[in-house]
Amino acid sequence: MPLIFRRTAARFGAALLVASLALPTAHAQTTPATTPVFRDPARPLTARVNDLIARLSLEEKAQQLLDQNPAIPRLGIPAYSWWNEALHGVARSGPATVFPQAIGLAATFDDDLARREATAISDEARAMYNAAVAQNHHVKYGGLTFWTPNINIFRDPRWGRGQETYGEDPTLTSRLGVAFVRGLQGDDPRHLKVAACAKHYAVHSGPEKLRHAFNADPSPQDLRETYLPAFQALVQQGKVEAVMCAYSSVGGEPCCGNTFLLQDVLRREWGFRGHVVSDCGALEDFYQGYKLVKTRLEAAAIALQRGVSLNCGDTYALLPEAVQKGLLKEVQVDSALAVLLRTRFRLGLFDGPGATPYDQLTPAVINSAAHRALAREVARKSMVLLKNNGALPLRSNLGKYYVTGPNATSLEALLGNYYGVNSQLVTFLEGLVAGVQPGSQLEYKQGILLDRPNVSPSDWTTGDAQAADAIVVVLGITGLLEGEEGESIASAHAGDRLDYNLPQNQIDFLKKLRQGSKTPIITVVTGGSPMNLAEVHELSDAVLLAWYPGEEGGNAAADLIFGKVSPSGKLPVTFPRSLDQLPAYENYAMAGRTYRYLAAEPQYPFGFGLSYAKFAYSGVKLSAAKIGRGKPVEVSATVTNTGVVEGEEVVQLYLTHPPVKGAQIPLYALKGFRRVKLAPGGSTTVRFTLTPDERALVNAQGQLVQPTGPVKVWVADSLPSARSLALGASPAASAVLTVK
Repeated sequence: MPLIFRRTAARFGAALLVASLALPTAHAQTTPATTPVFRDPARPLTARVNDLIARLSLEEKAQQLLDQNPAIPRLGIPAYSWWNEALHGVARSGPATVFPQAIGLAATFDDDLARREATAISDEARAMYNAAVAQNHHVKYGGLTFWTPNINIFRDPRWGRGQETYGEDPTLTSRLGVAFVRGLQGDDPRHLKVAACAKHYAVHSGPEKLRHAFNADPSPQDLRETYLPAFQALVQQGKVEAVMCAYSSVGGEPCCGNTFLLQDVLRREWGFRGHVVSDCGALEDFYQGYKLVKTRLEAAAIALQRGVSLNCGDTYALLPEAVQKGLLKEVQVDSALAVLLRTRFRLGLFDGPGATPYDQLTPAVINSAAHRALAREVARKSMVLLKNNGALPLRSNLGKYYVTGPNATSLEALLGNYYGVNSQLVTFLEGLVAGVQPGSQLEYKQGILLDRPNVSPSDWTTGDAQAADAIVVVLGITGLLEGEEGESIASAHAGDRLDYNLPQNQIDFLKKLRQGSKTPIITVVTGGSPMNLAEVHELSDAVLLAWYPGEEGGNAAADLIFGKVSPSGKLPVTFPRSLDQLPAYENYAMAGRTYRYLAAEPQYPFGFGLSYAKFAYSGVKLSAAKIGRGKPVEVSATVTNTGVVEGEEVVQLYLTHPPVKGAQIPLYALKGFRRVKLAPGGSTTVRFTLTPDERALVNAQGQLVQPTGPVKVWVADSLPSARSLALGASPAASAVLTVK
C-alpha cells in the first residue's frame, strides 16, 4: 500500500472535532429569553448552533444526522430533506428548466455560461422551496441542499455516469465546477442561496456493478495530478459547502471511512469547513462489501469518527446505541452535528421569513422565458460539429426535407439522467419543423426503433428520402442504455456501456439511406459518452454531436443546422477508435488514458469541434522567453476569423514538457481556455497568465515539482495533434518557454 494511504495509530478512530464549535453538555440549561438563541439571526453562528444542539436529546441528534430529518415539534422545527439534485436543472422536485446534460455544458468550455446556468437553477430552487414552505410542505427532494456537481474525471468511456461529469480533463473540470458552485451558492456574504456538493470524493468512475466493493488504487502521481485537483479547486476556490464521499475504496479504505482522504487531505491540507455526506447506502458497504467492520452498529460509529456528518440512509439511527455501548462519546455526535447544522443556519432556515435576499423569489422564475432562452444558448454552444463536407448549414427554404431516425422524436434523447420535468420539451423533429420556412415540405418517418434491434433492414422503409433535398437522421443512445446502476433499464451492465458501438440496426439503417443516393445526409448523434462513430462519419455528409441537449434541444439543433448560429462546441473527452486502444476498465492508472496519456491516434481528439467560420492562429508571444521557476509568464496570441460568417471560437492553451526517462509526463496538458466571438475578417489578441503551479509537474511521489528547461506553449482551437488537423482543425500556433 502506498505510504500516503497508511493510517497511523493516532488517527485511527479519532473523532473529527471542530474547535471553533466547542459545545456545552447536551442537556445544559439555557438562559430564558423571549427568542431562543438559535432563532436569533443577530447572534453569532457558533452560539446559535451550540444553543440548538444543547436543546436536543441524543436520539434527536442522531435523527438530524440522517438525510431525511424528522420534525421536532416542541422546538417548532419542521422536517427537512437534505437530498436534492440539480445536475442540469432542479431534478425530482417538480416542473423546472431542463438544461443540457453536464457533459454538454462541459463542451461549451465556458465557465461564465456555467455560472449563469447555475444561477438560473438556484433561482428556481429557491422559488420552489419558498412555495413549498408557504404551504407547509417539507418532502423528499424539497430542500436547499443539492448534491451537485459531479466532478469525477471521465477517465473511461465505458462509465455510464460519465455524462454527469465535465469530461476527462482536471483543468476544465475544475473551472466549470467552481463556476457552477458559485452560481448555485450565490454571492451573499451571510447566506447561501443553496448549498452545493462536490461528488464523488474521490477516484470514482466505475465500474457501476462493482462500486460497492471496488478498490481503486491510483499511484500518488495519478491521485494528485488527475483525481484530486477538481475537488481541491471546489473546496478552496469555490468554497463548496458539502463533499460527498464515494462508494468505492481508495488505497484499501472505503472513501466514506478513509482517514487519508477525509481528514489528512480534505480537512487538514485543504481546510474544508463544510460537511461530508455519504453516498446513499455507502455506510452499509462497510460491513457488507468491504468487511471493514462486522456490524451495522460499528459502521455507524467508525463513519462518524472518520468524518462523515450526514448519512444518506439510516445507519446513523444507531448512533445512540453506539454511545451507550462505548463505541462513541456524545460529544463526537455533537461535533458532527455542529458541522452539519452550520449549513442549515447559513441557508437561513432558522431565521424566519424574509431574512435572506432569496426569500422573495417566486415560481414566476421557473421555466421563465429568460431561462428557456438560456437553455437554448447552452444547447447551441454545447453541440459539436464533428464533420462537414459543405452540407451545412442547410437553407431553410429547400423544396423538401426528410427527417428520420429513432431519436428524432425521443424525449429520452433530450434528458440524460438526473433531470427535471417540463411540459415544453422540444424534440429534434419539432425544432426542425419550426426552423423551415412556410411552404417547404418536410416528411418524417421514424424508420427504426431502438428497442427492436432484430428487425431486418429489408423491413425498413425510407419513404421518399431519395427525393428529398436533404436528409436529417437522428441516431445515438439514450439514458435507457447508459447511466447509473439500476437506472438504465436496457443496459446489460448496470448502466455502463461495455460495447463501444452504436446499436447495429442504426448503422444498417444509415447504410440503407446512403445506398445509391447523393442526397446530403446530416446525422445528429445523441448520447453522453464517446462511442464508435467511424461508420457514421463515413456515411454522413455532416455529423453533429448533440449530447442530451435539454428542453430546447430541438430548437438549438435547428439553429445550427439552418445556420442561425455557427457551431462552437468542443469535445471535453477523447473519442478513441475502439476500446482496444484503452487499458482495462477496472484499471485506474492514467497511462494510456485521455488525451494526456493516449499515444494512439483517436477517432476524435479532445478539444475538437468544427465551425462554419474559419479561424487562424498566429503571433504567440511570451512576456519573457526565459524565466525563473517561481515567476509567472504572460502568453498572448492573435486569433483571426478568415471565414465569411460570424463565429465563436474556444481558444485553448496547452503545454508540452519534454519527456523524461522513467517518468510519466503528459503528452499535452490543457492550462487555459477562453471564448471569443469574431465577425468575418475580425481578429483579437487573447491573453493568458501561466502561473508556476500551472507549469509544474507532479512527480511519482505525488509532489508538485518545478522543472527547468524548455516548455512548448500551444495556442489552438483543438488538441494540437495531427489527428485534429486531419479532421479540419486550424493549425496551432506555438512558442517555447525556457524555465531557468
